[in-house]
Amino acid sequence: MRIIRRRSWDLPERDVTPEAVWRDRRSVLKAMGLGAMGAAMGGGVAGALLAPGRAHAYQPGDAPNDNPWTALYPVDRNPAYADAGRPLTPEKIASSYNNFYEFGTHKRIWPDAQKLTLQPWTVTIDGMVDDPQTLDADALIRKMALEERVYRFRCVEAWAMVVPWSGFPLSALVKMAGPKAGAKYLRMETFEDSGMAHGQRSIWLPWPYVEGLTLDEATNDLAFIATGIYGKPLPRQHGAPLRLVTPWKYGFKSIKSIVRFTVTDERPTSFWEQLESREYGFWANVNPEVSHPRWSQATEKMIDTGEDVPTLKWNGYGEQVASLYAGVNDGDRLFR
Repeated sequence: MRIIRRRSWDLPERDVTPEAVWRDRRSVLKAMGLGAMGAAMGGGVAGALLAPGRAHAYQPGDAPNDNPWTALYPVDRNPAYADAGRPLTPEKIASSYNNFYEFGTHKRIWPDAQKLTLQPWTVTIDGMVDDPQTLDADALIRKMALEERVYRFRCVEAWAMVVPWSGFPLSALVKMAGPKAGAKYLRMETFEDSGMAHGQRSIWLPWPYVEGLTLDEATNDLAFIATGIYGKPLPRQHGAPLRLVTPWKYGFKSIKSIVRFTVTDERPTSFWEQLESREYGFWANVNPEVSHPRWSQATEKMIDTGEDVPTLKWNGYGEQVASLYAGVNDGDRLFR
């Protein structure tokens, strides 16, 4: 007799968050003279999102029909990640409520993000690796075995959704690069083109956007490079053509539109750490026991329904990732 054992984070597909709510998140950047993320938290977040007429609902036809990877989708869903324990967020919602600071600081950023040029797009893999290389994004995507995974997504602003990402395990890219002995971290960097992305003309922001993981985190099975969502290629506002997804961490770690992966022995300093290290640190693991300096992380608001639900440590993925932090000093407090 076959015994099926559900993981702690398994959720039915009926519980996944709609796509449109995820794409147009609140305008919040006020750091370095502008203030910092999430200045008005609590009940106002979902109320602002769900109020009638607040945002034009994203429709796939509103975006340019020039994605070179359309024929690759949909891909098969990995049965180990088929159920996130909450309903899927509707696509229209997750696609029209987004952060993409390269194109501006407001949440209804998806129309501006259509200015992102997808071709040519080259990806560099370098640093302490056996096989440094620069290749076209198309070649990289087609080299990988693509799959779909349903993941929870938790923003540091205390809202949440559930979406079906398509892509490949980050570990596959790390393995392809061949880290050298002594390598400890993976640094990731997005594009820099202020002519195309007017948000990058803001000189008080530390462009390009940089993020980092330890190699243990990067090779954990949950770490994922998204190339698609909702059975289609990744739209520009979601961070096409390549974006990081680490479902146990706050969403600001999920760097978009990646152009460089660097293996290194030095811990990277991320975009948000450079802006405000007291609030946005390297680890950024979801932890209801550690409040943001300006609001509680004990609960989260589902972006499509406005329902408040308890926040789970590591966003409910503790079985898979808790061991990664057994030696982390308490001074880091996981959030930092």
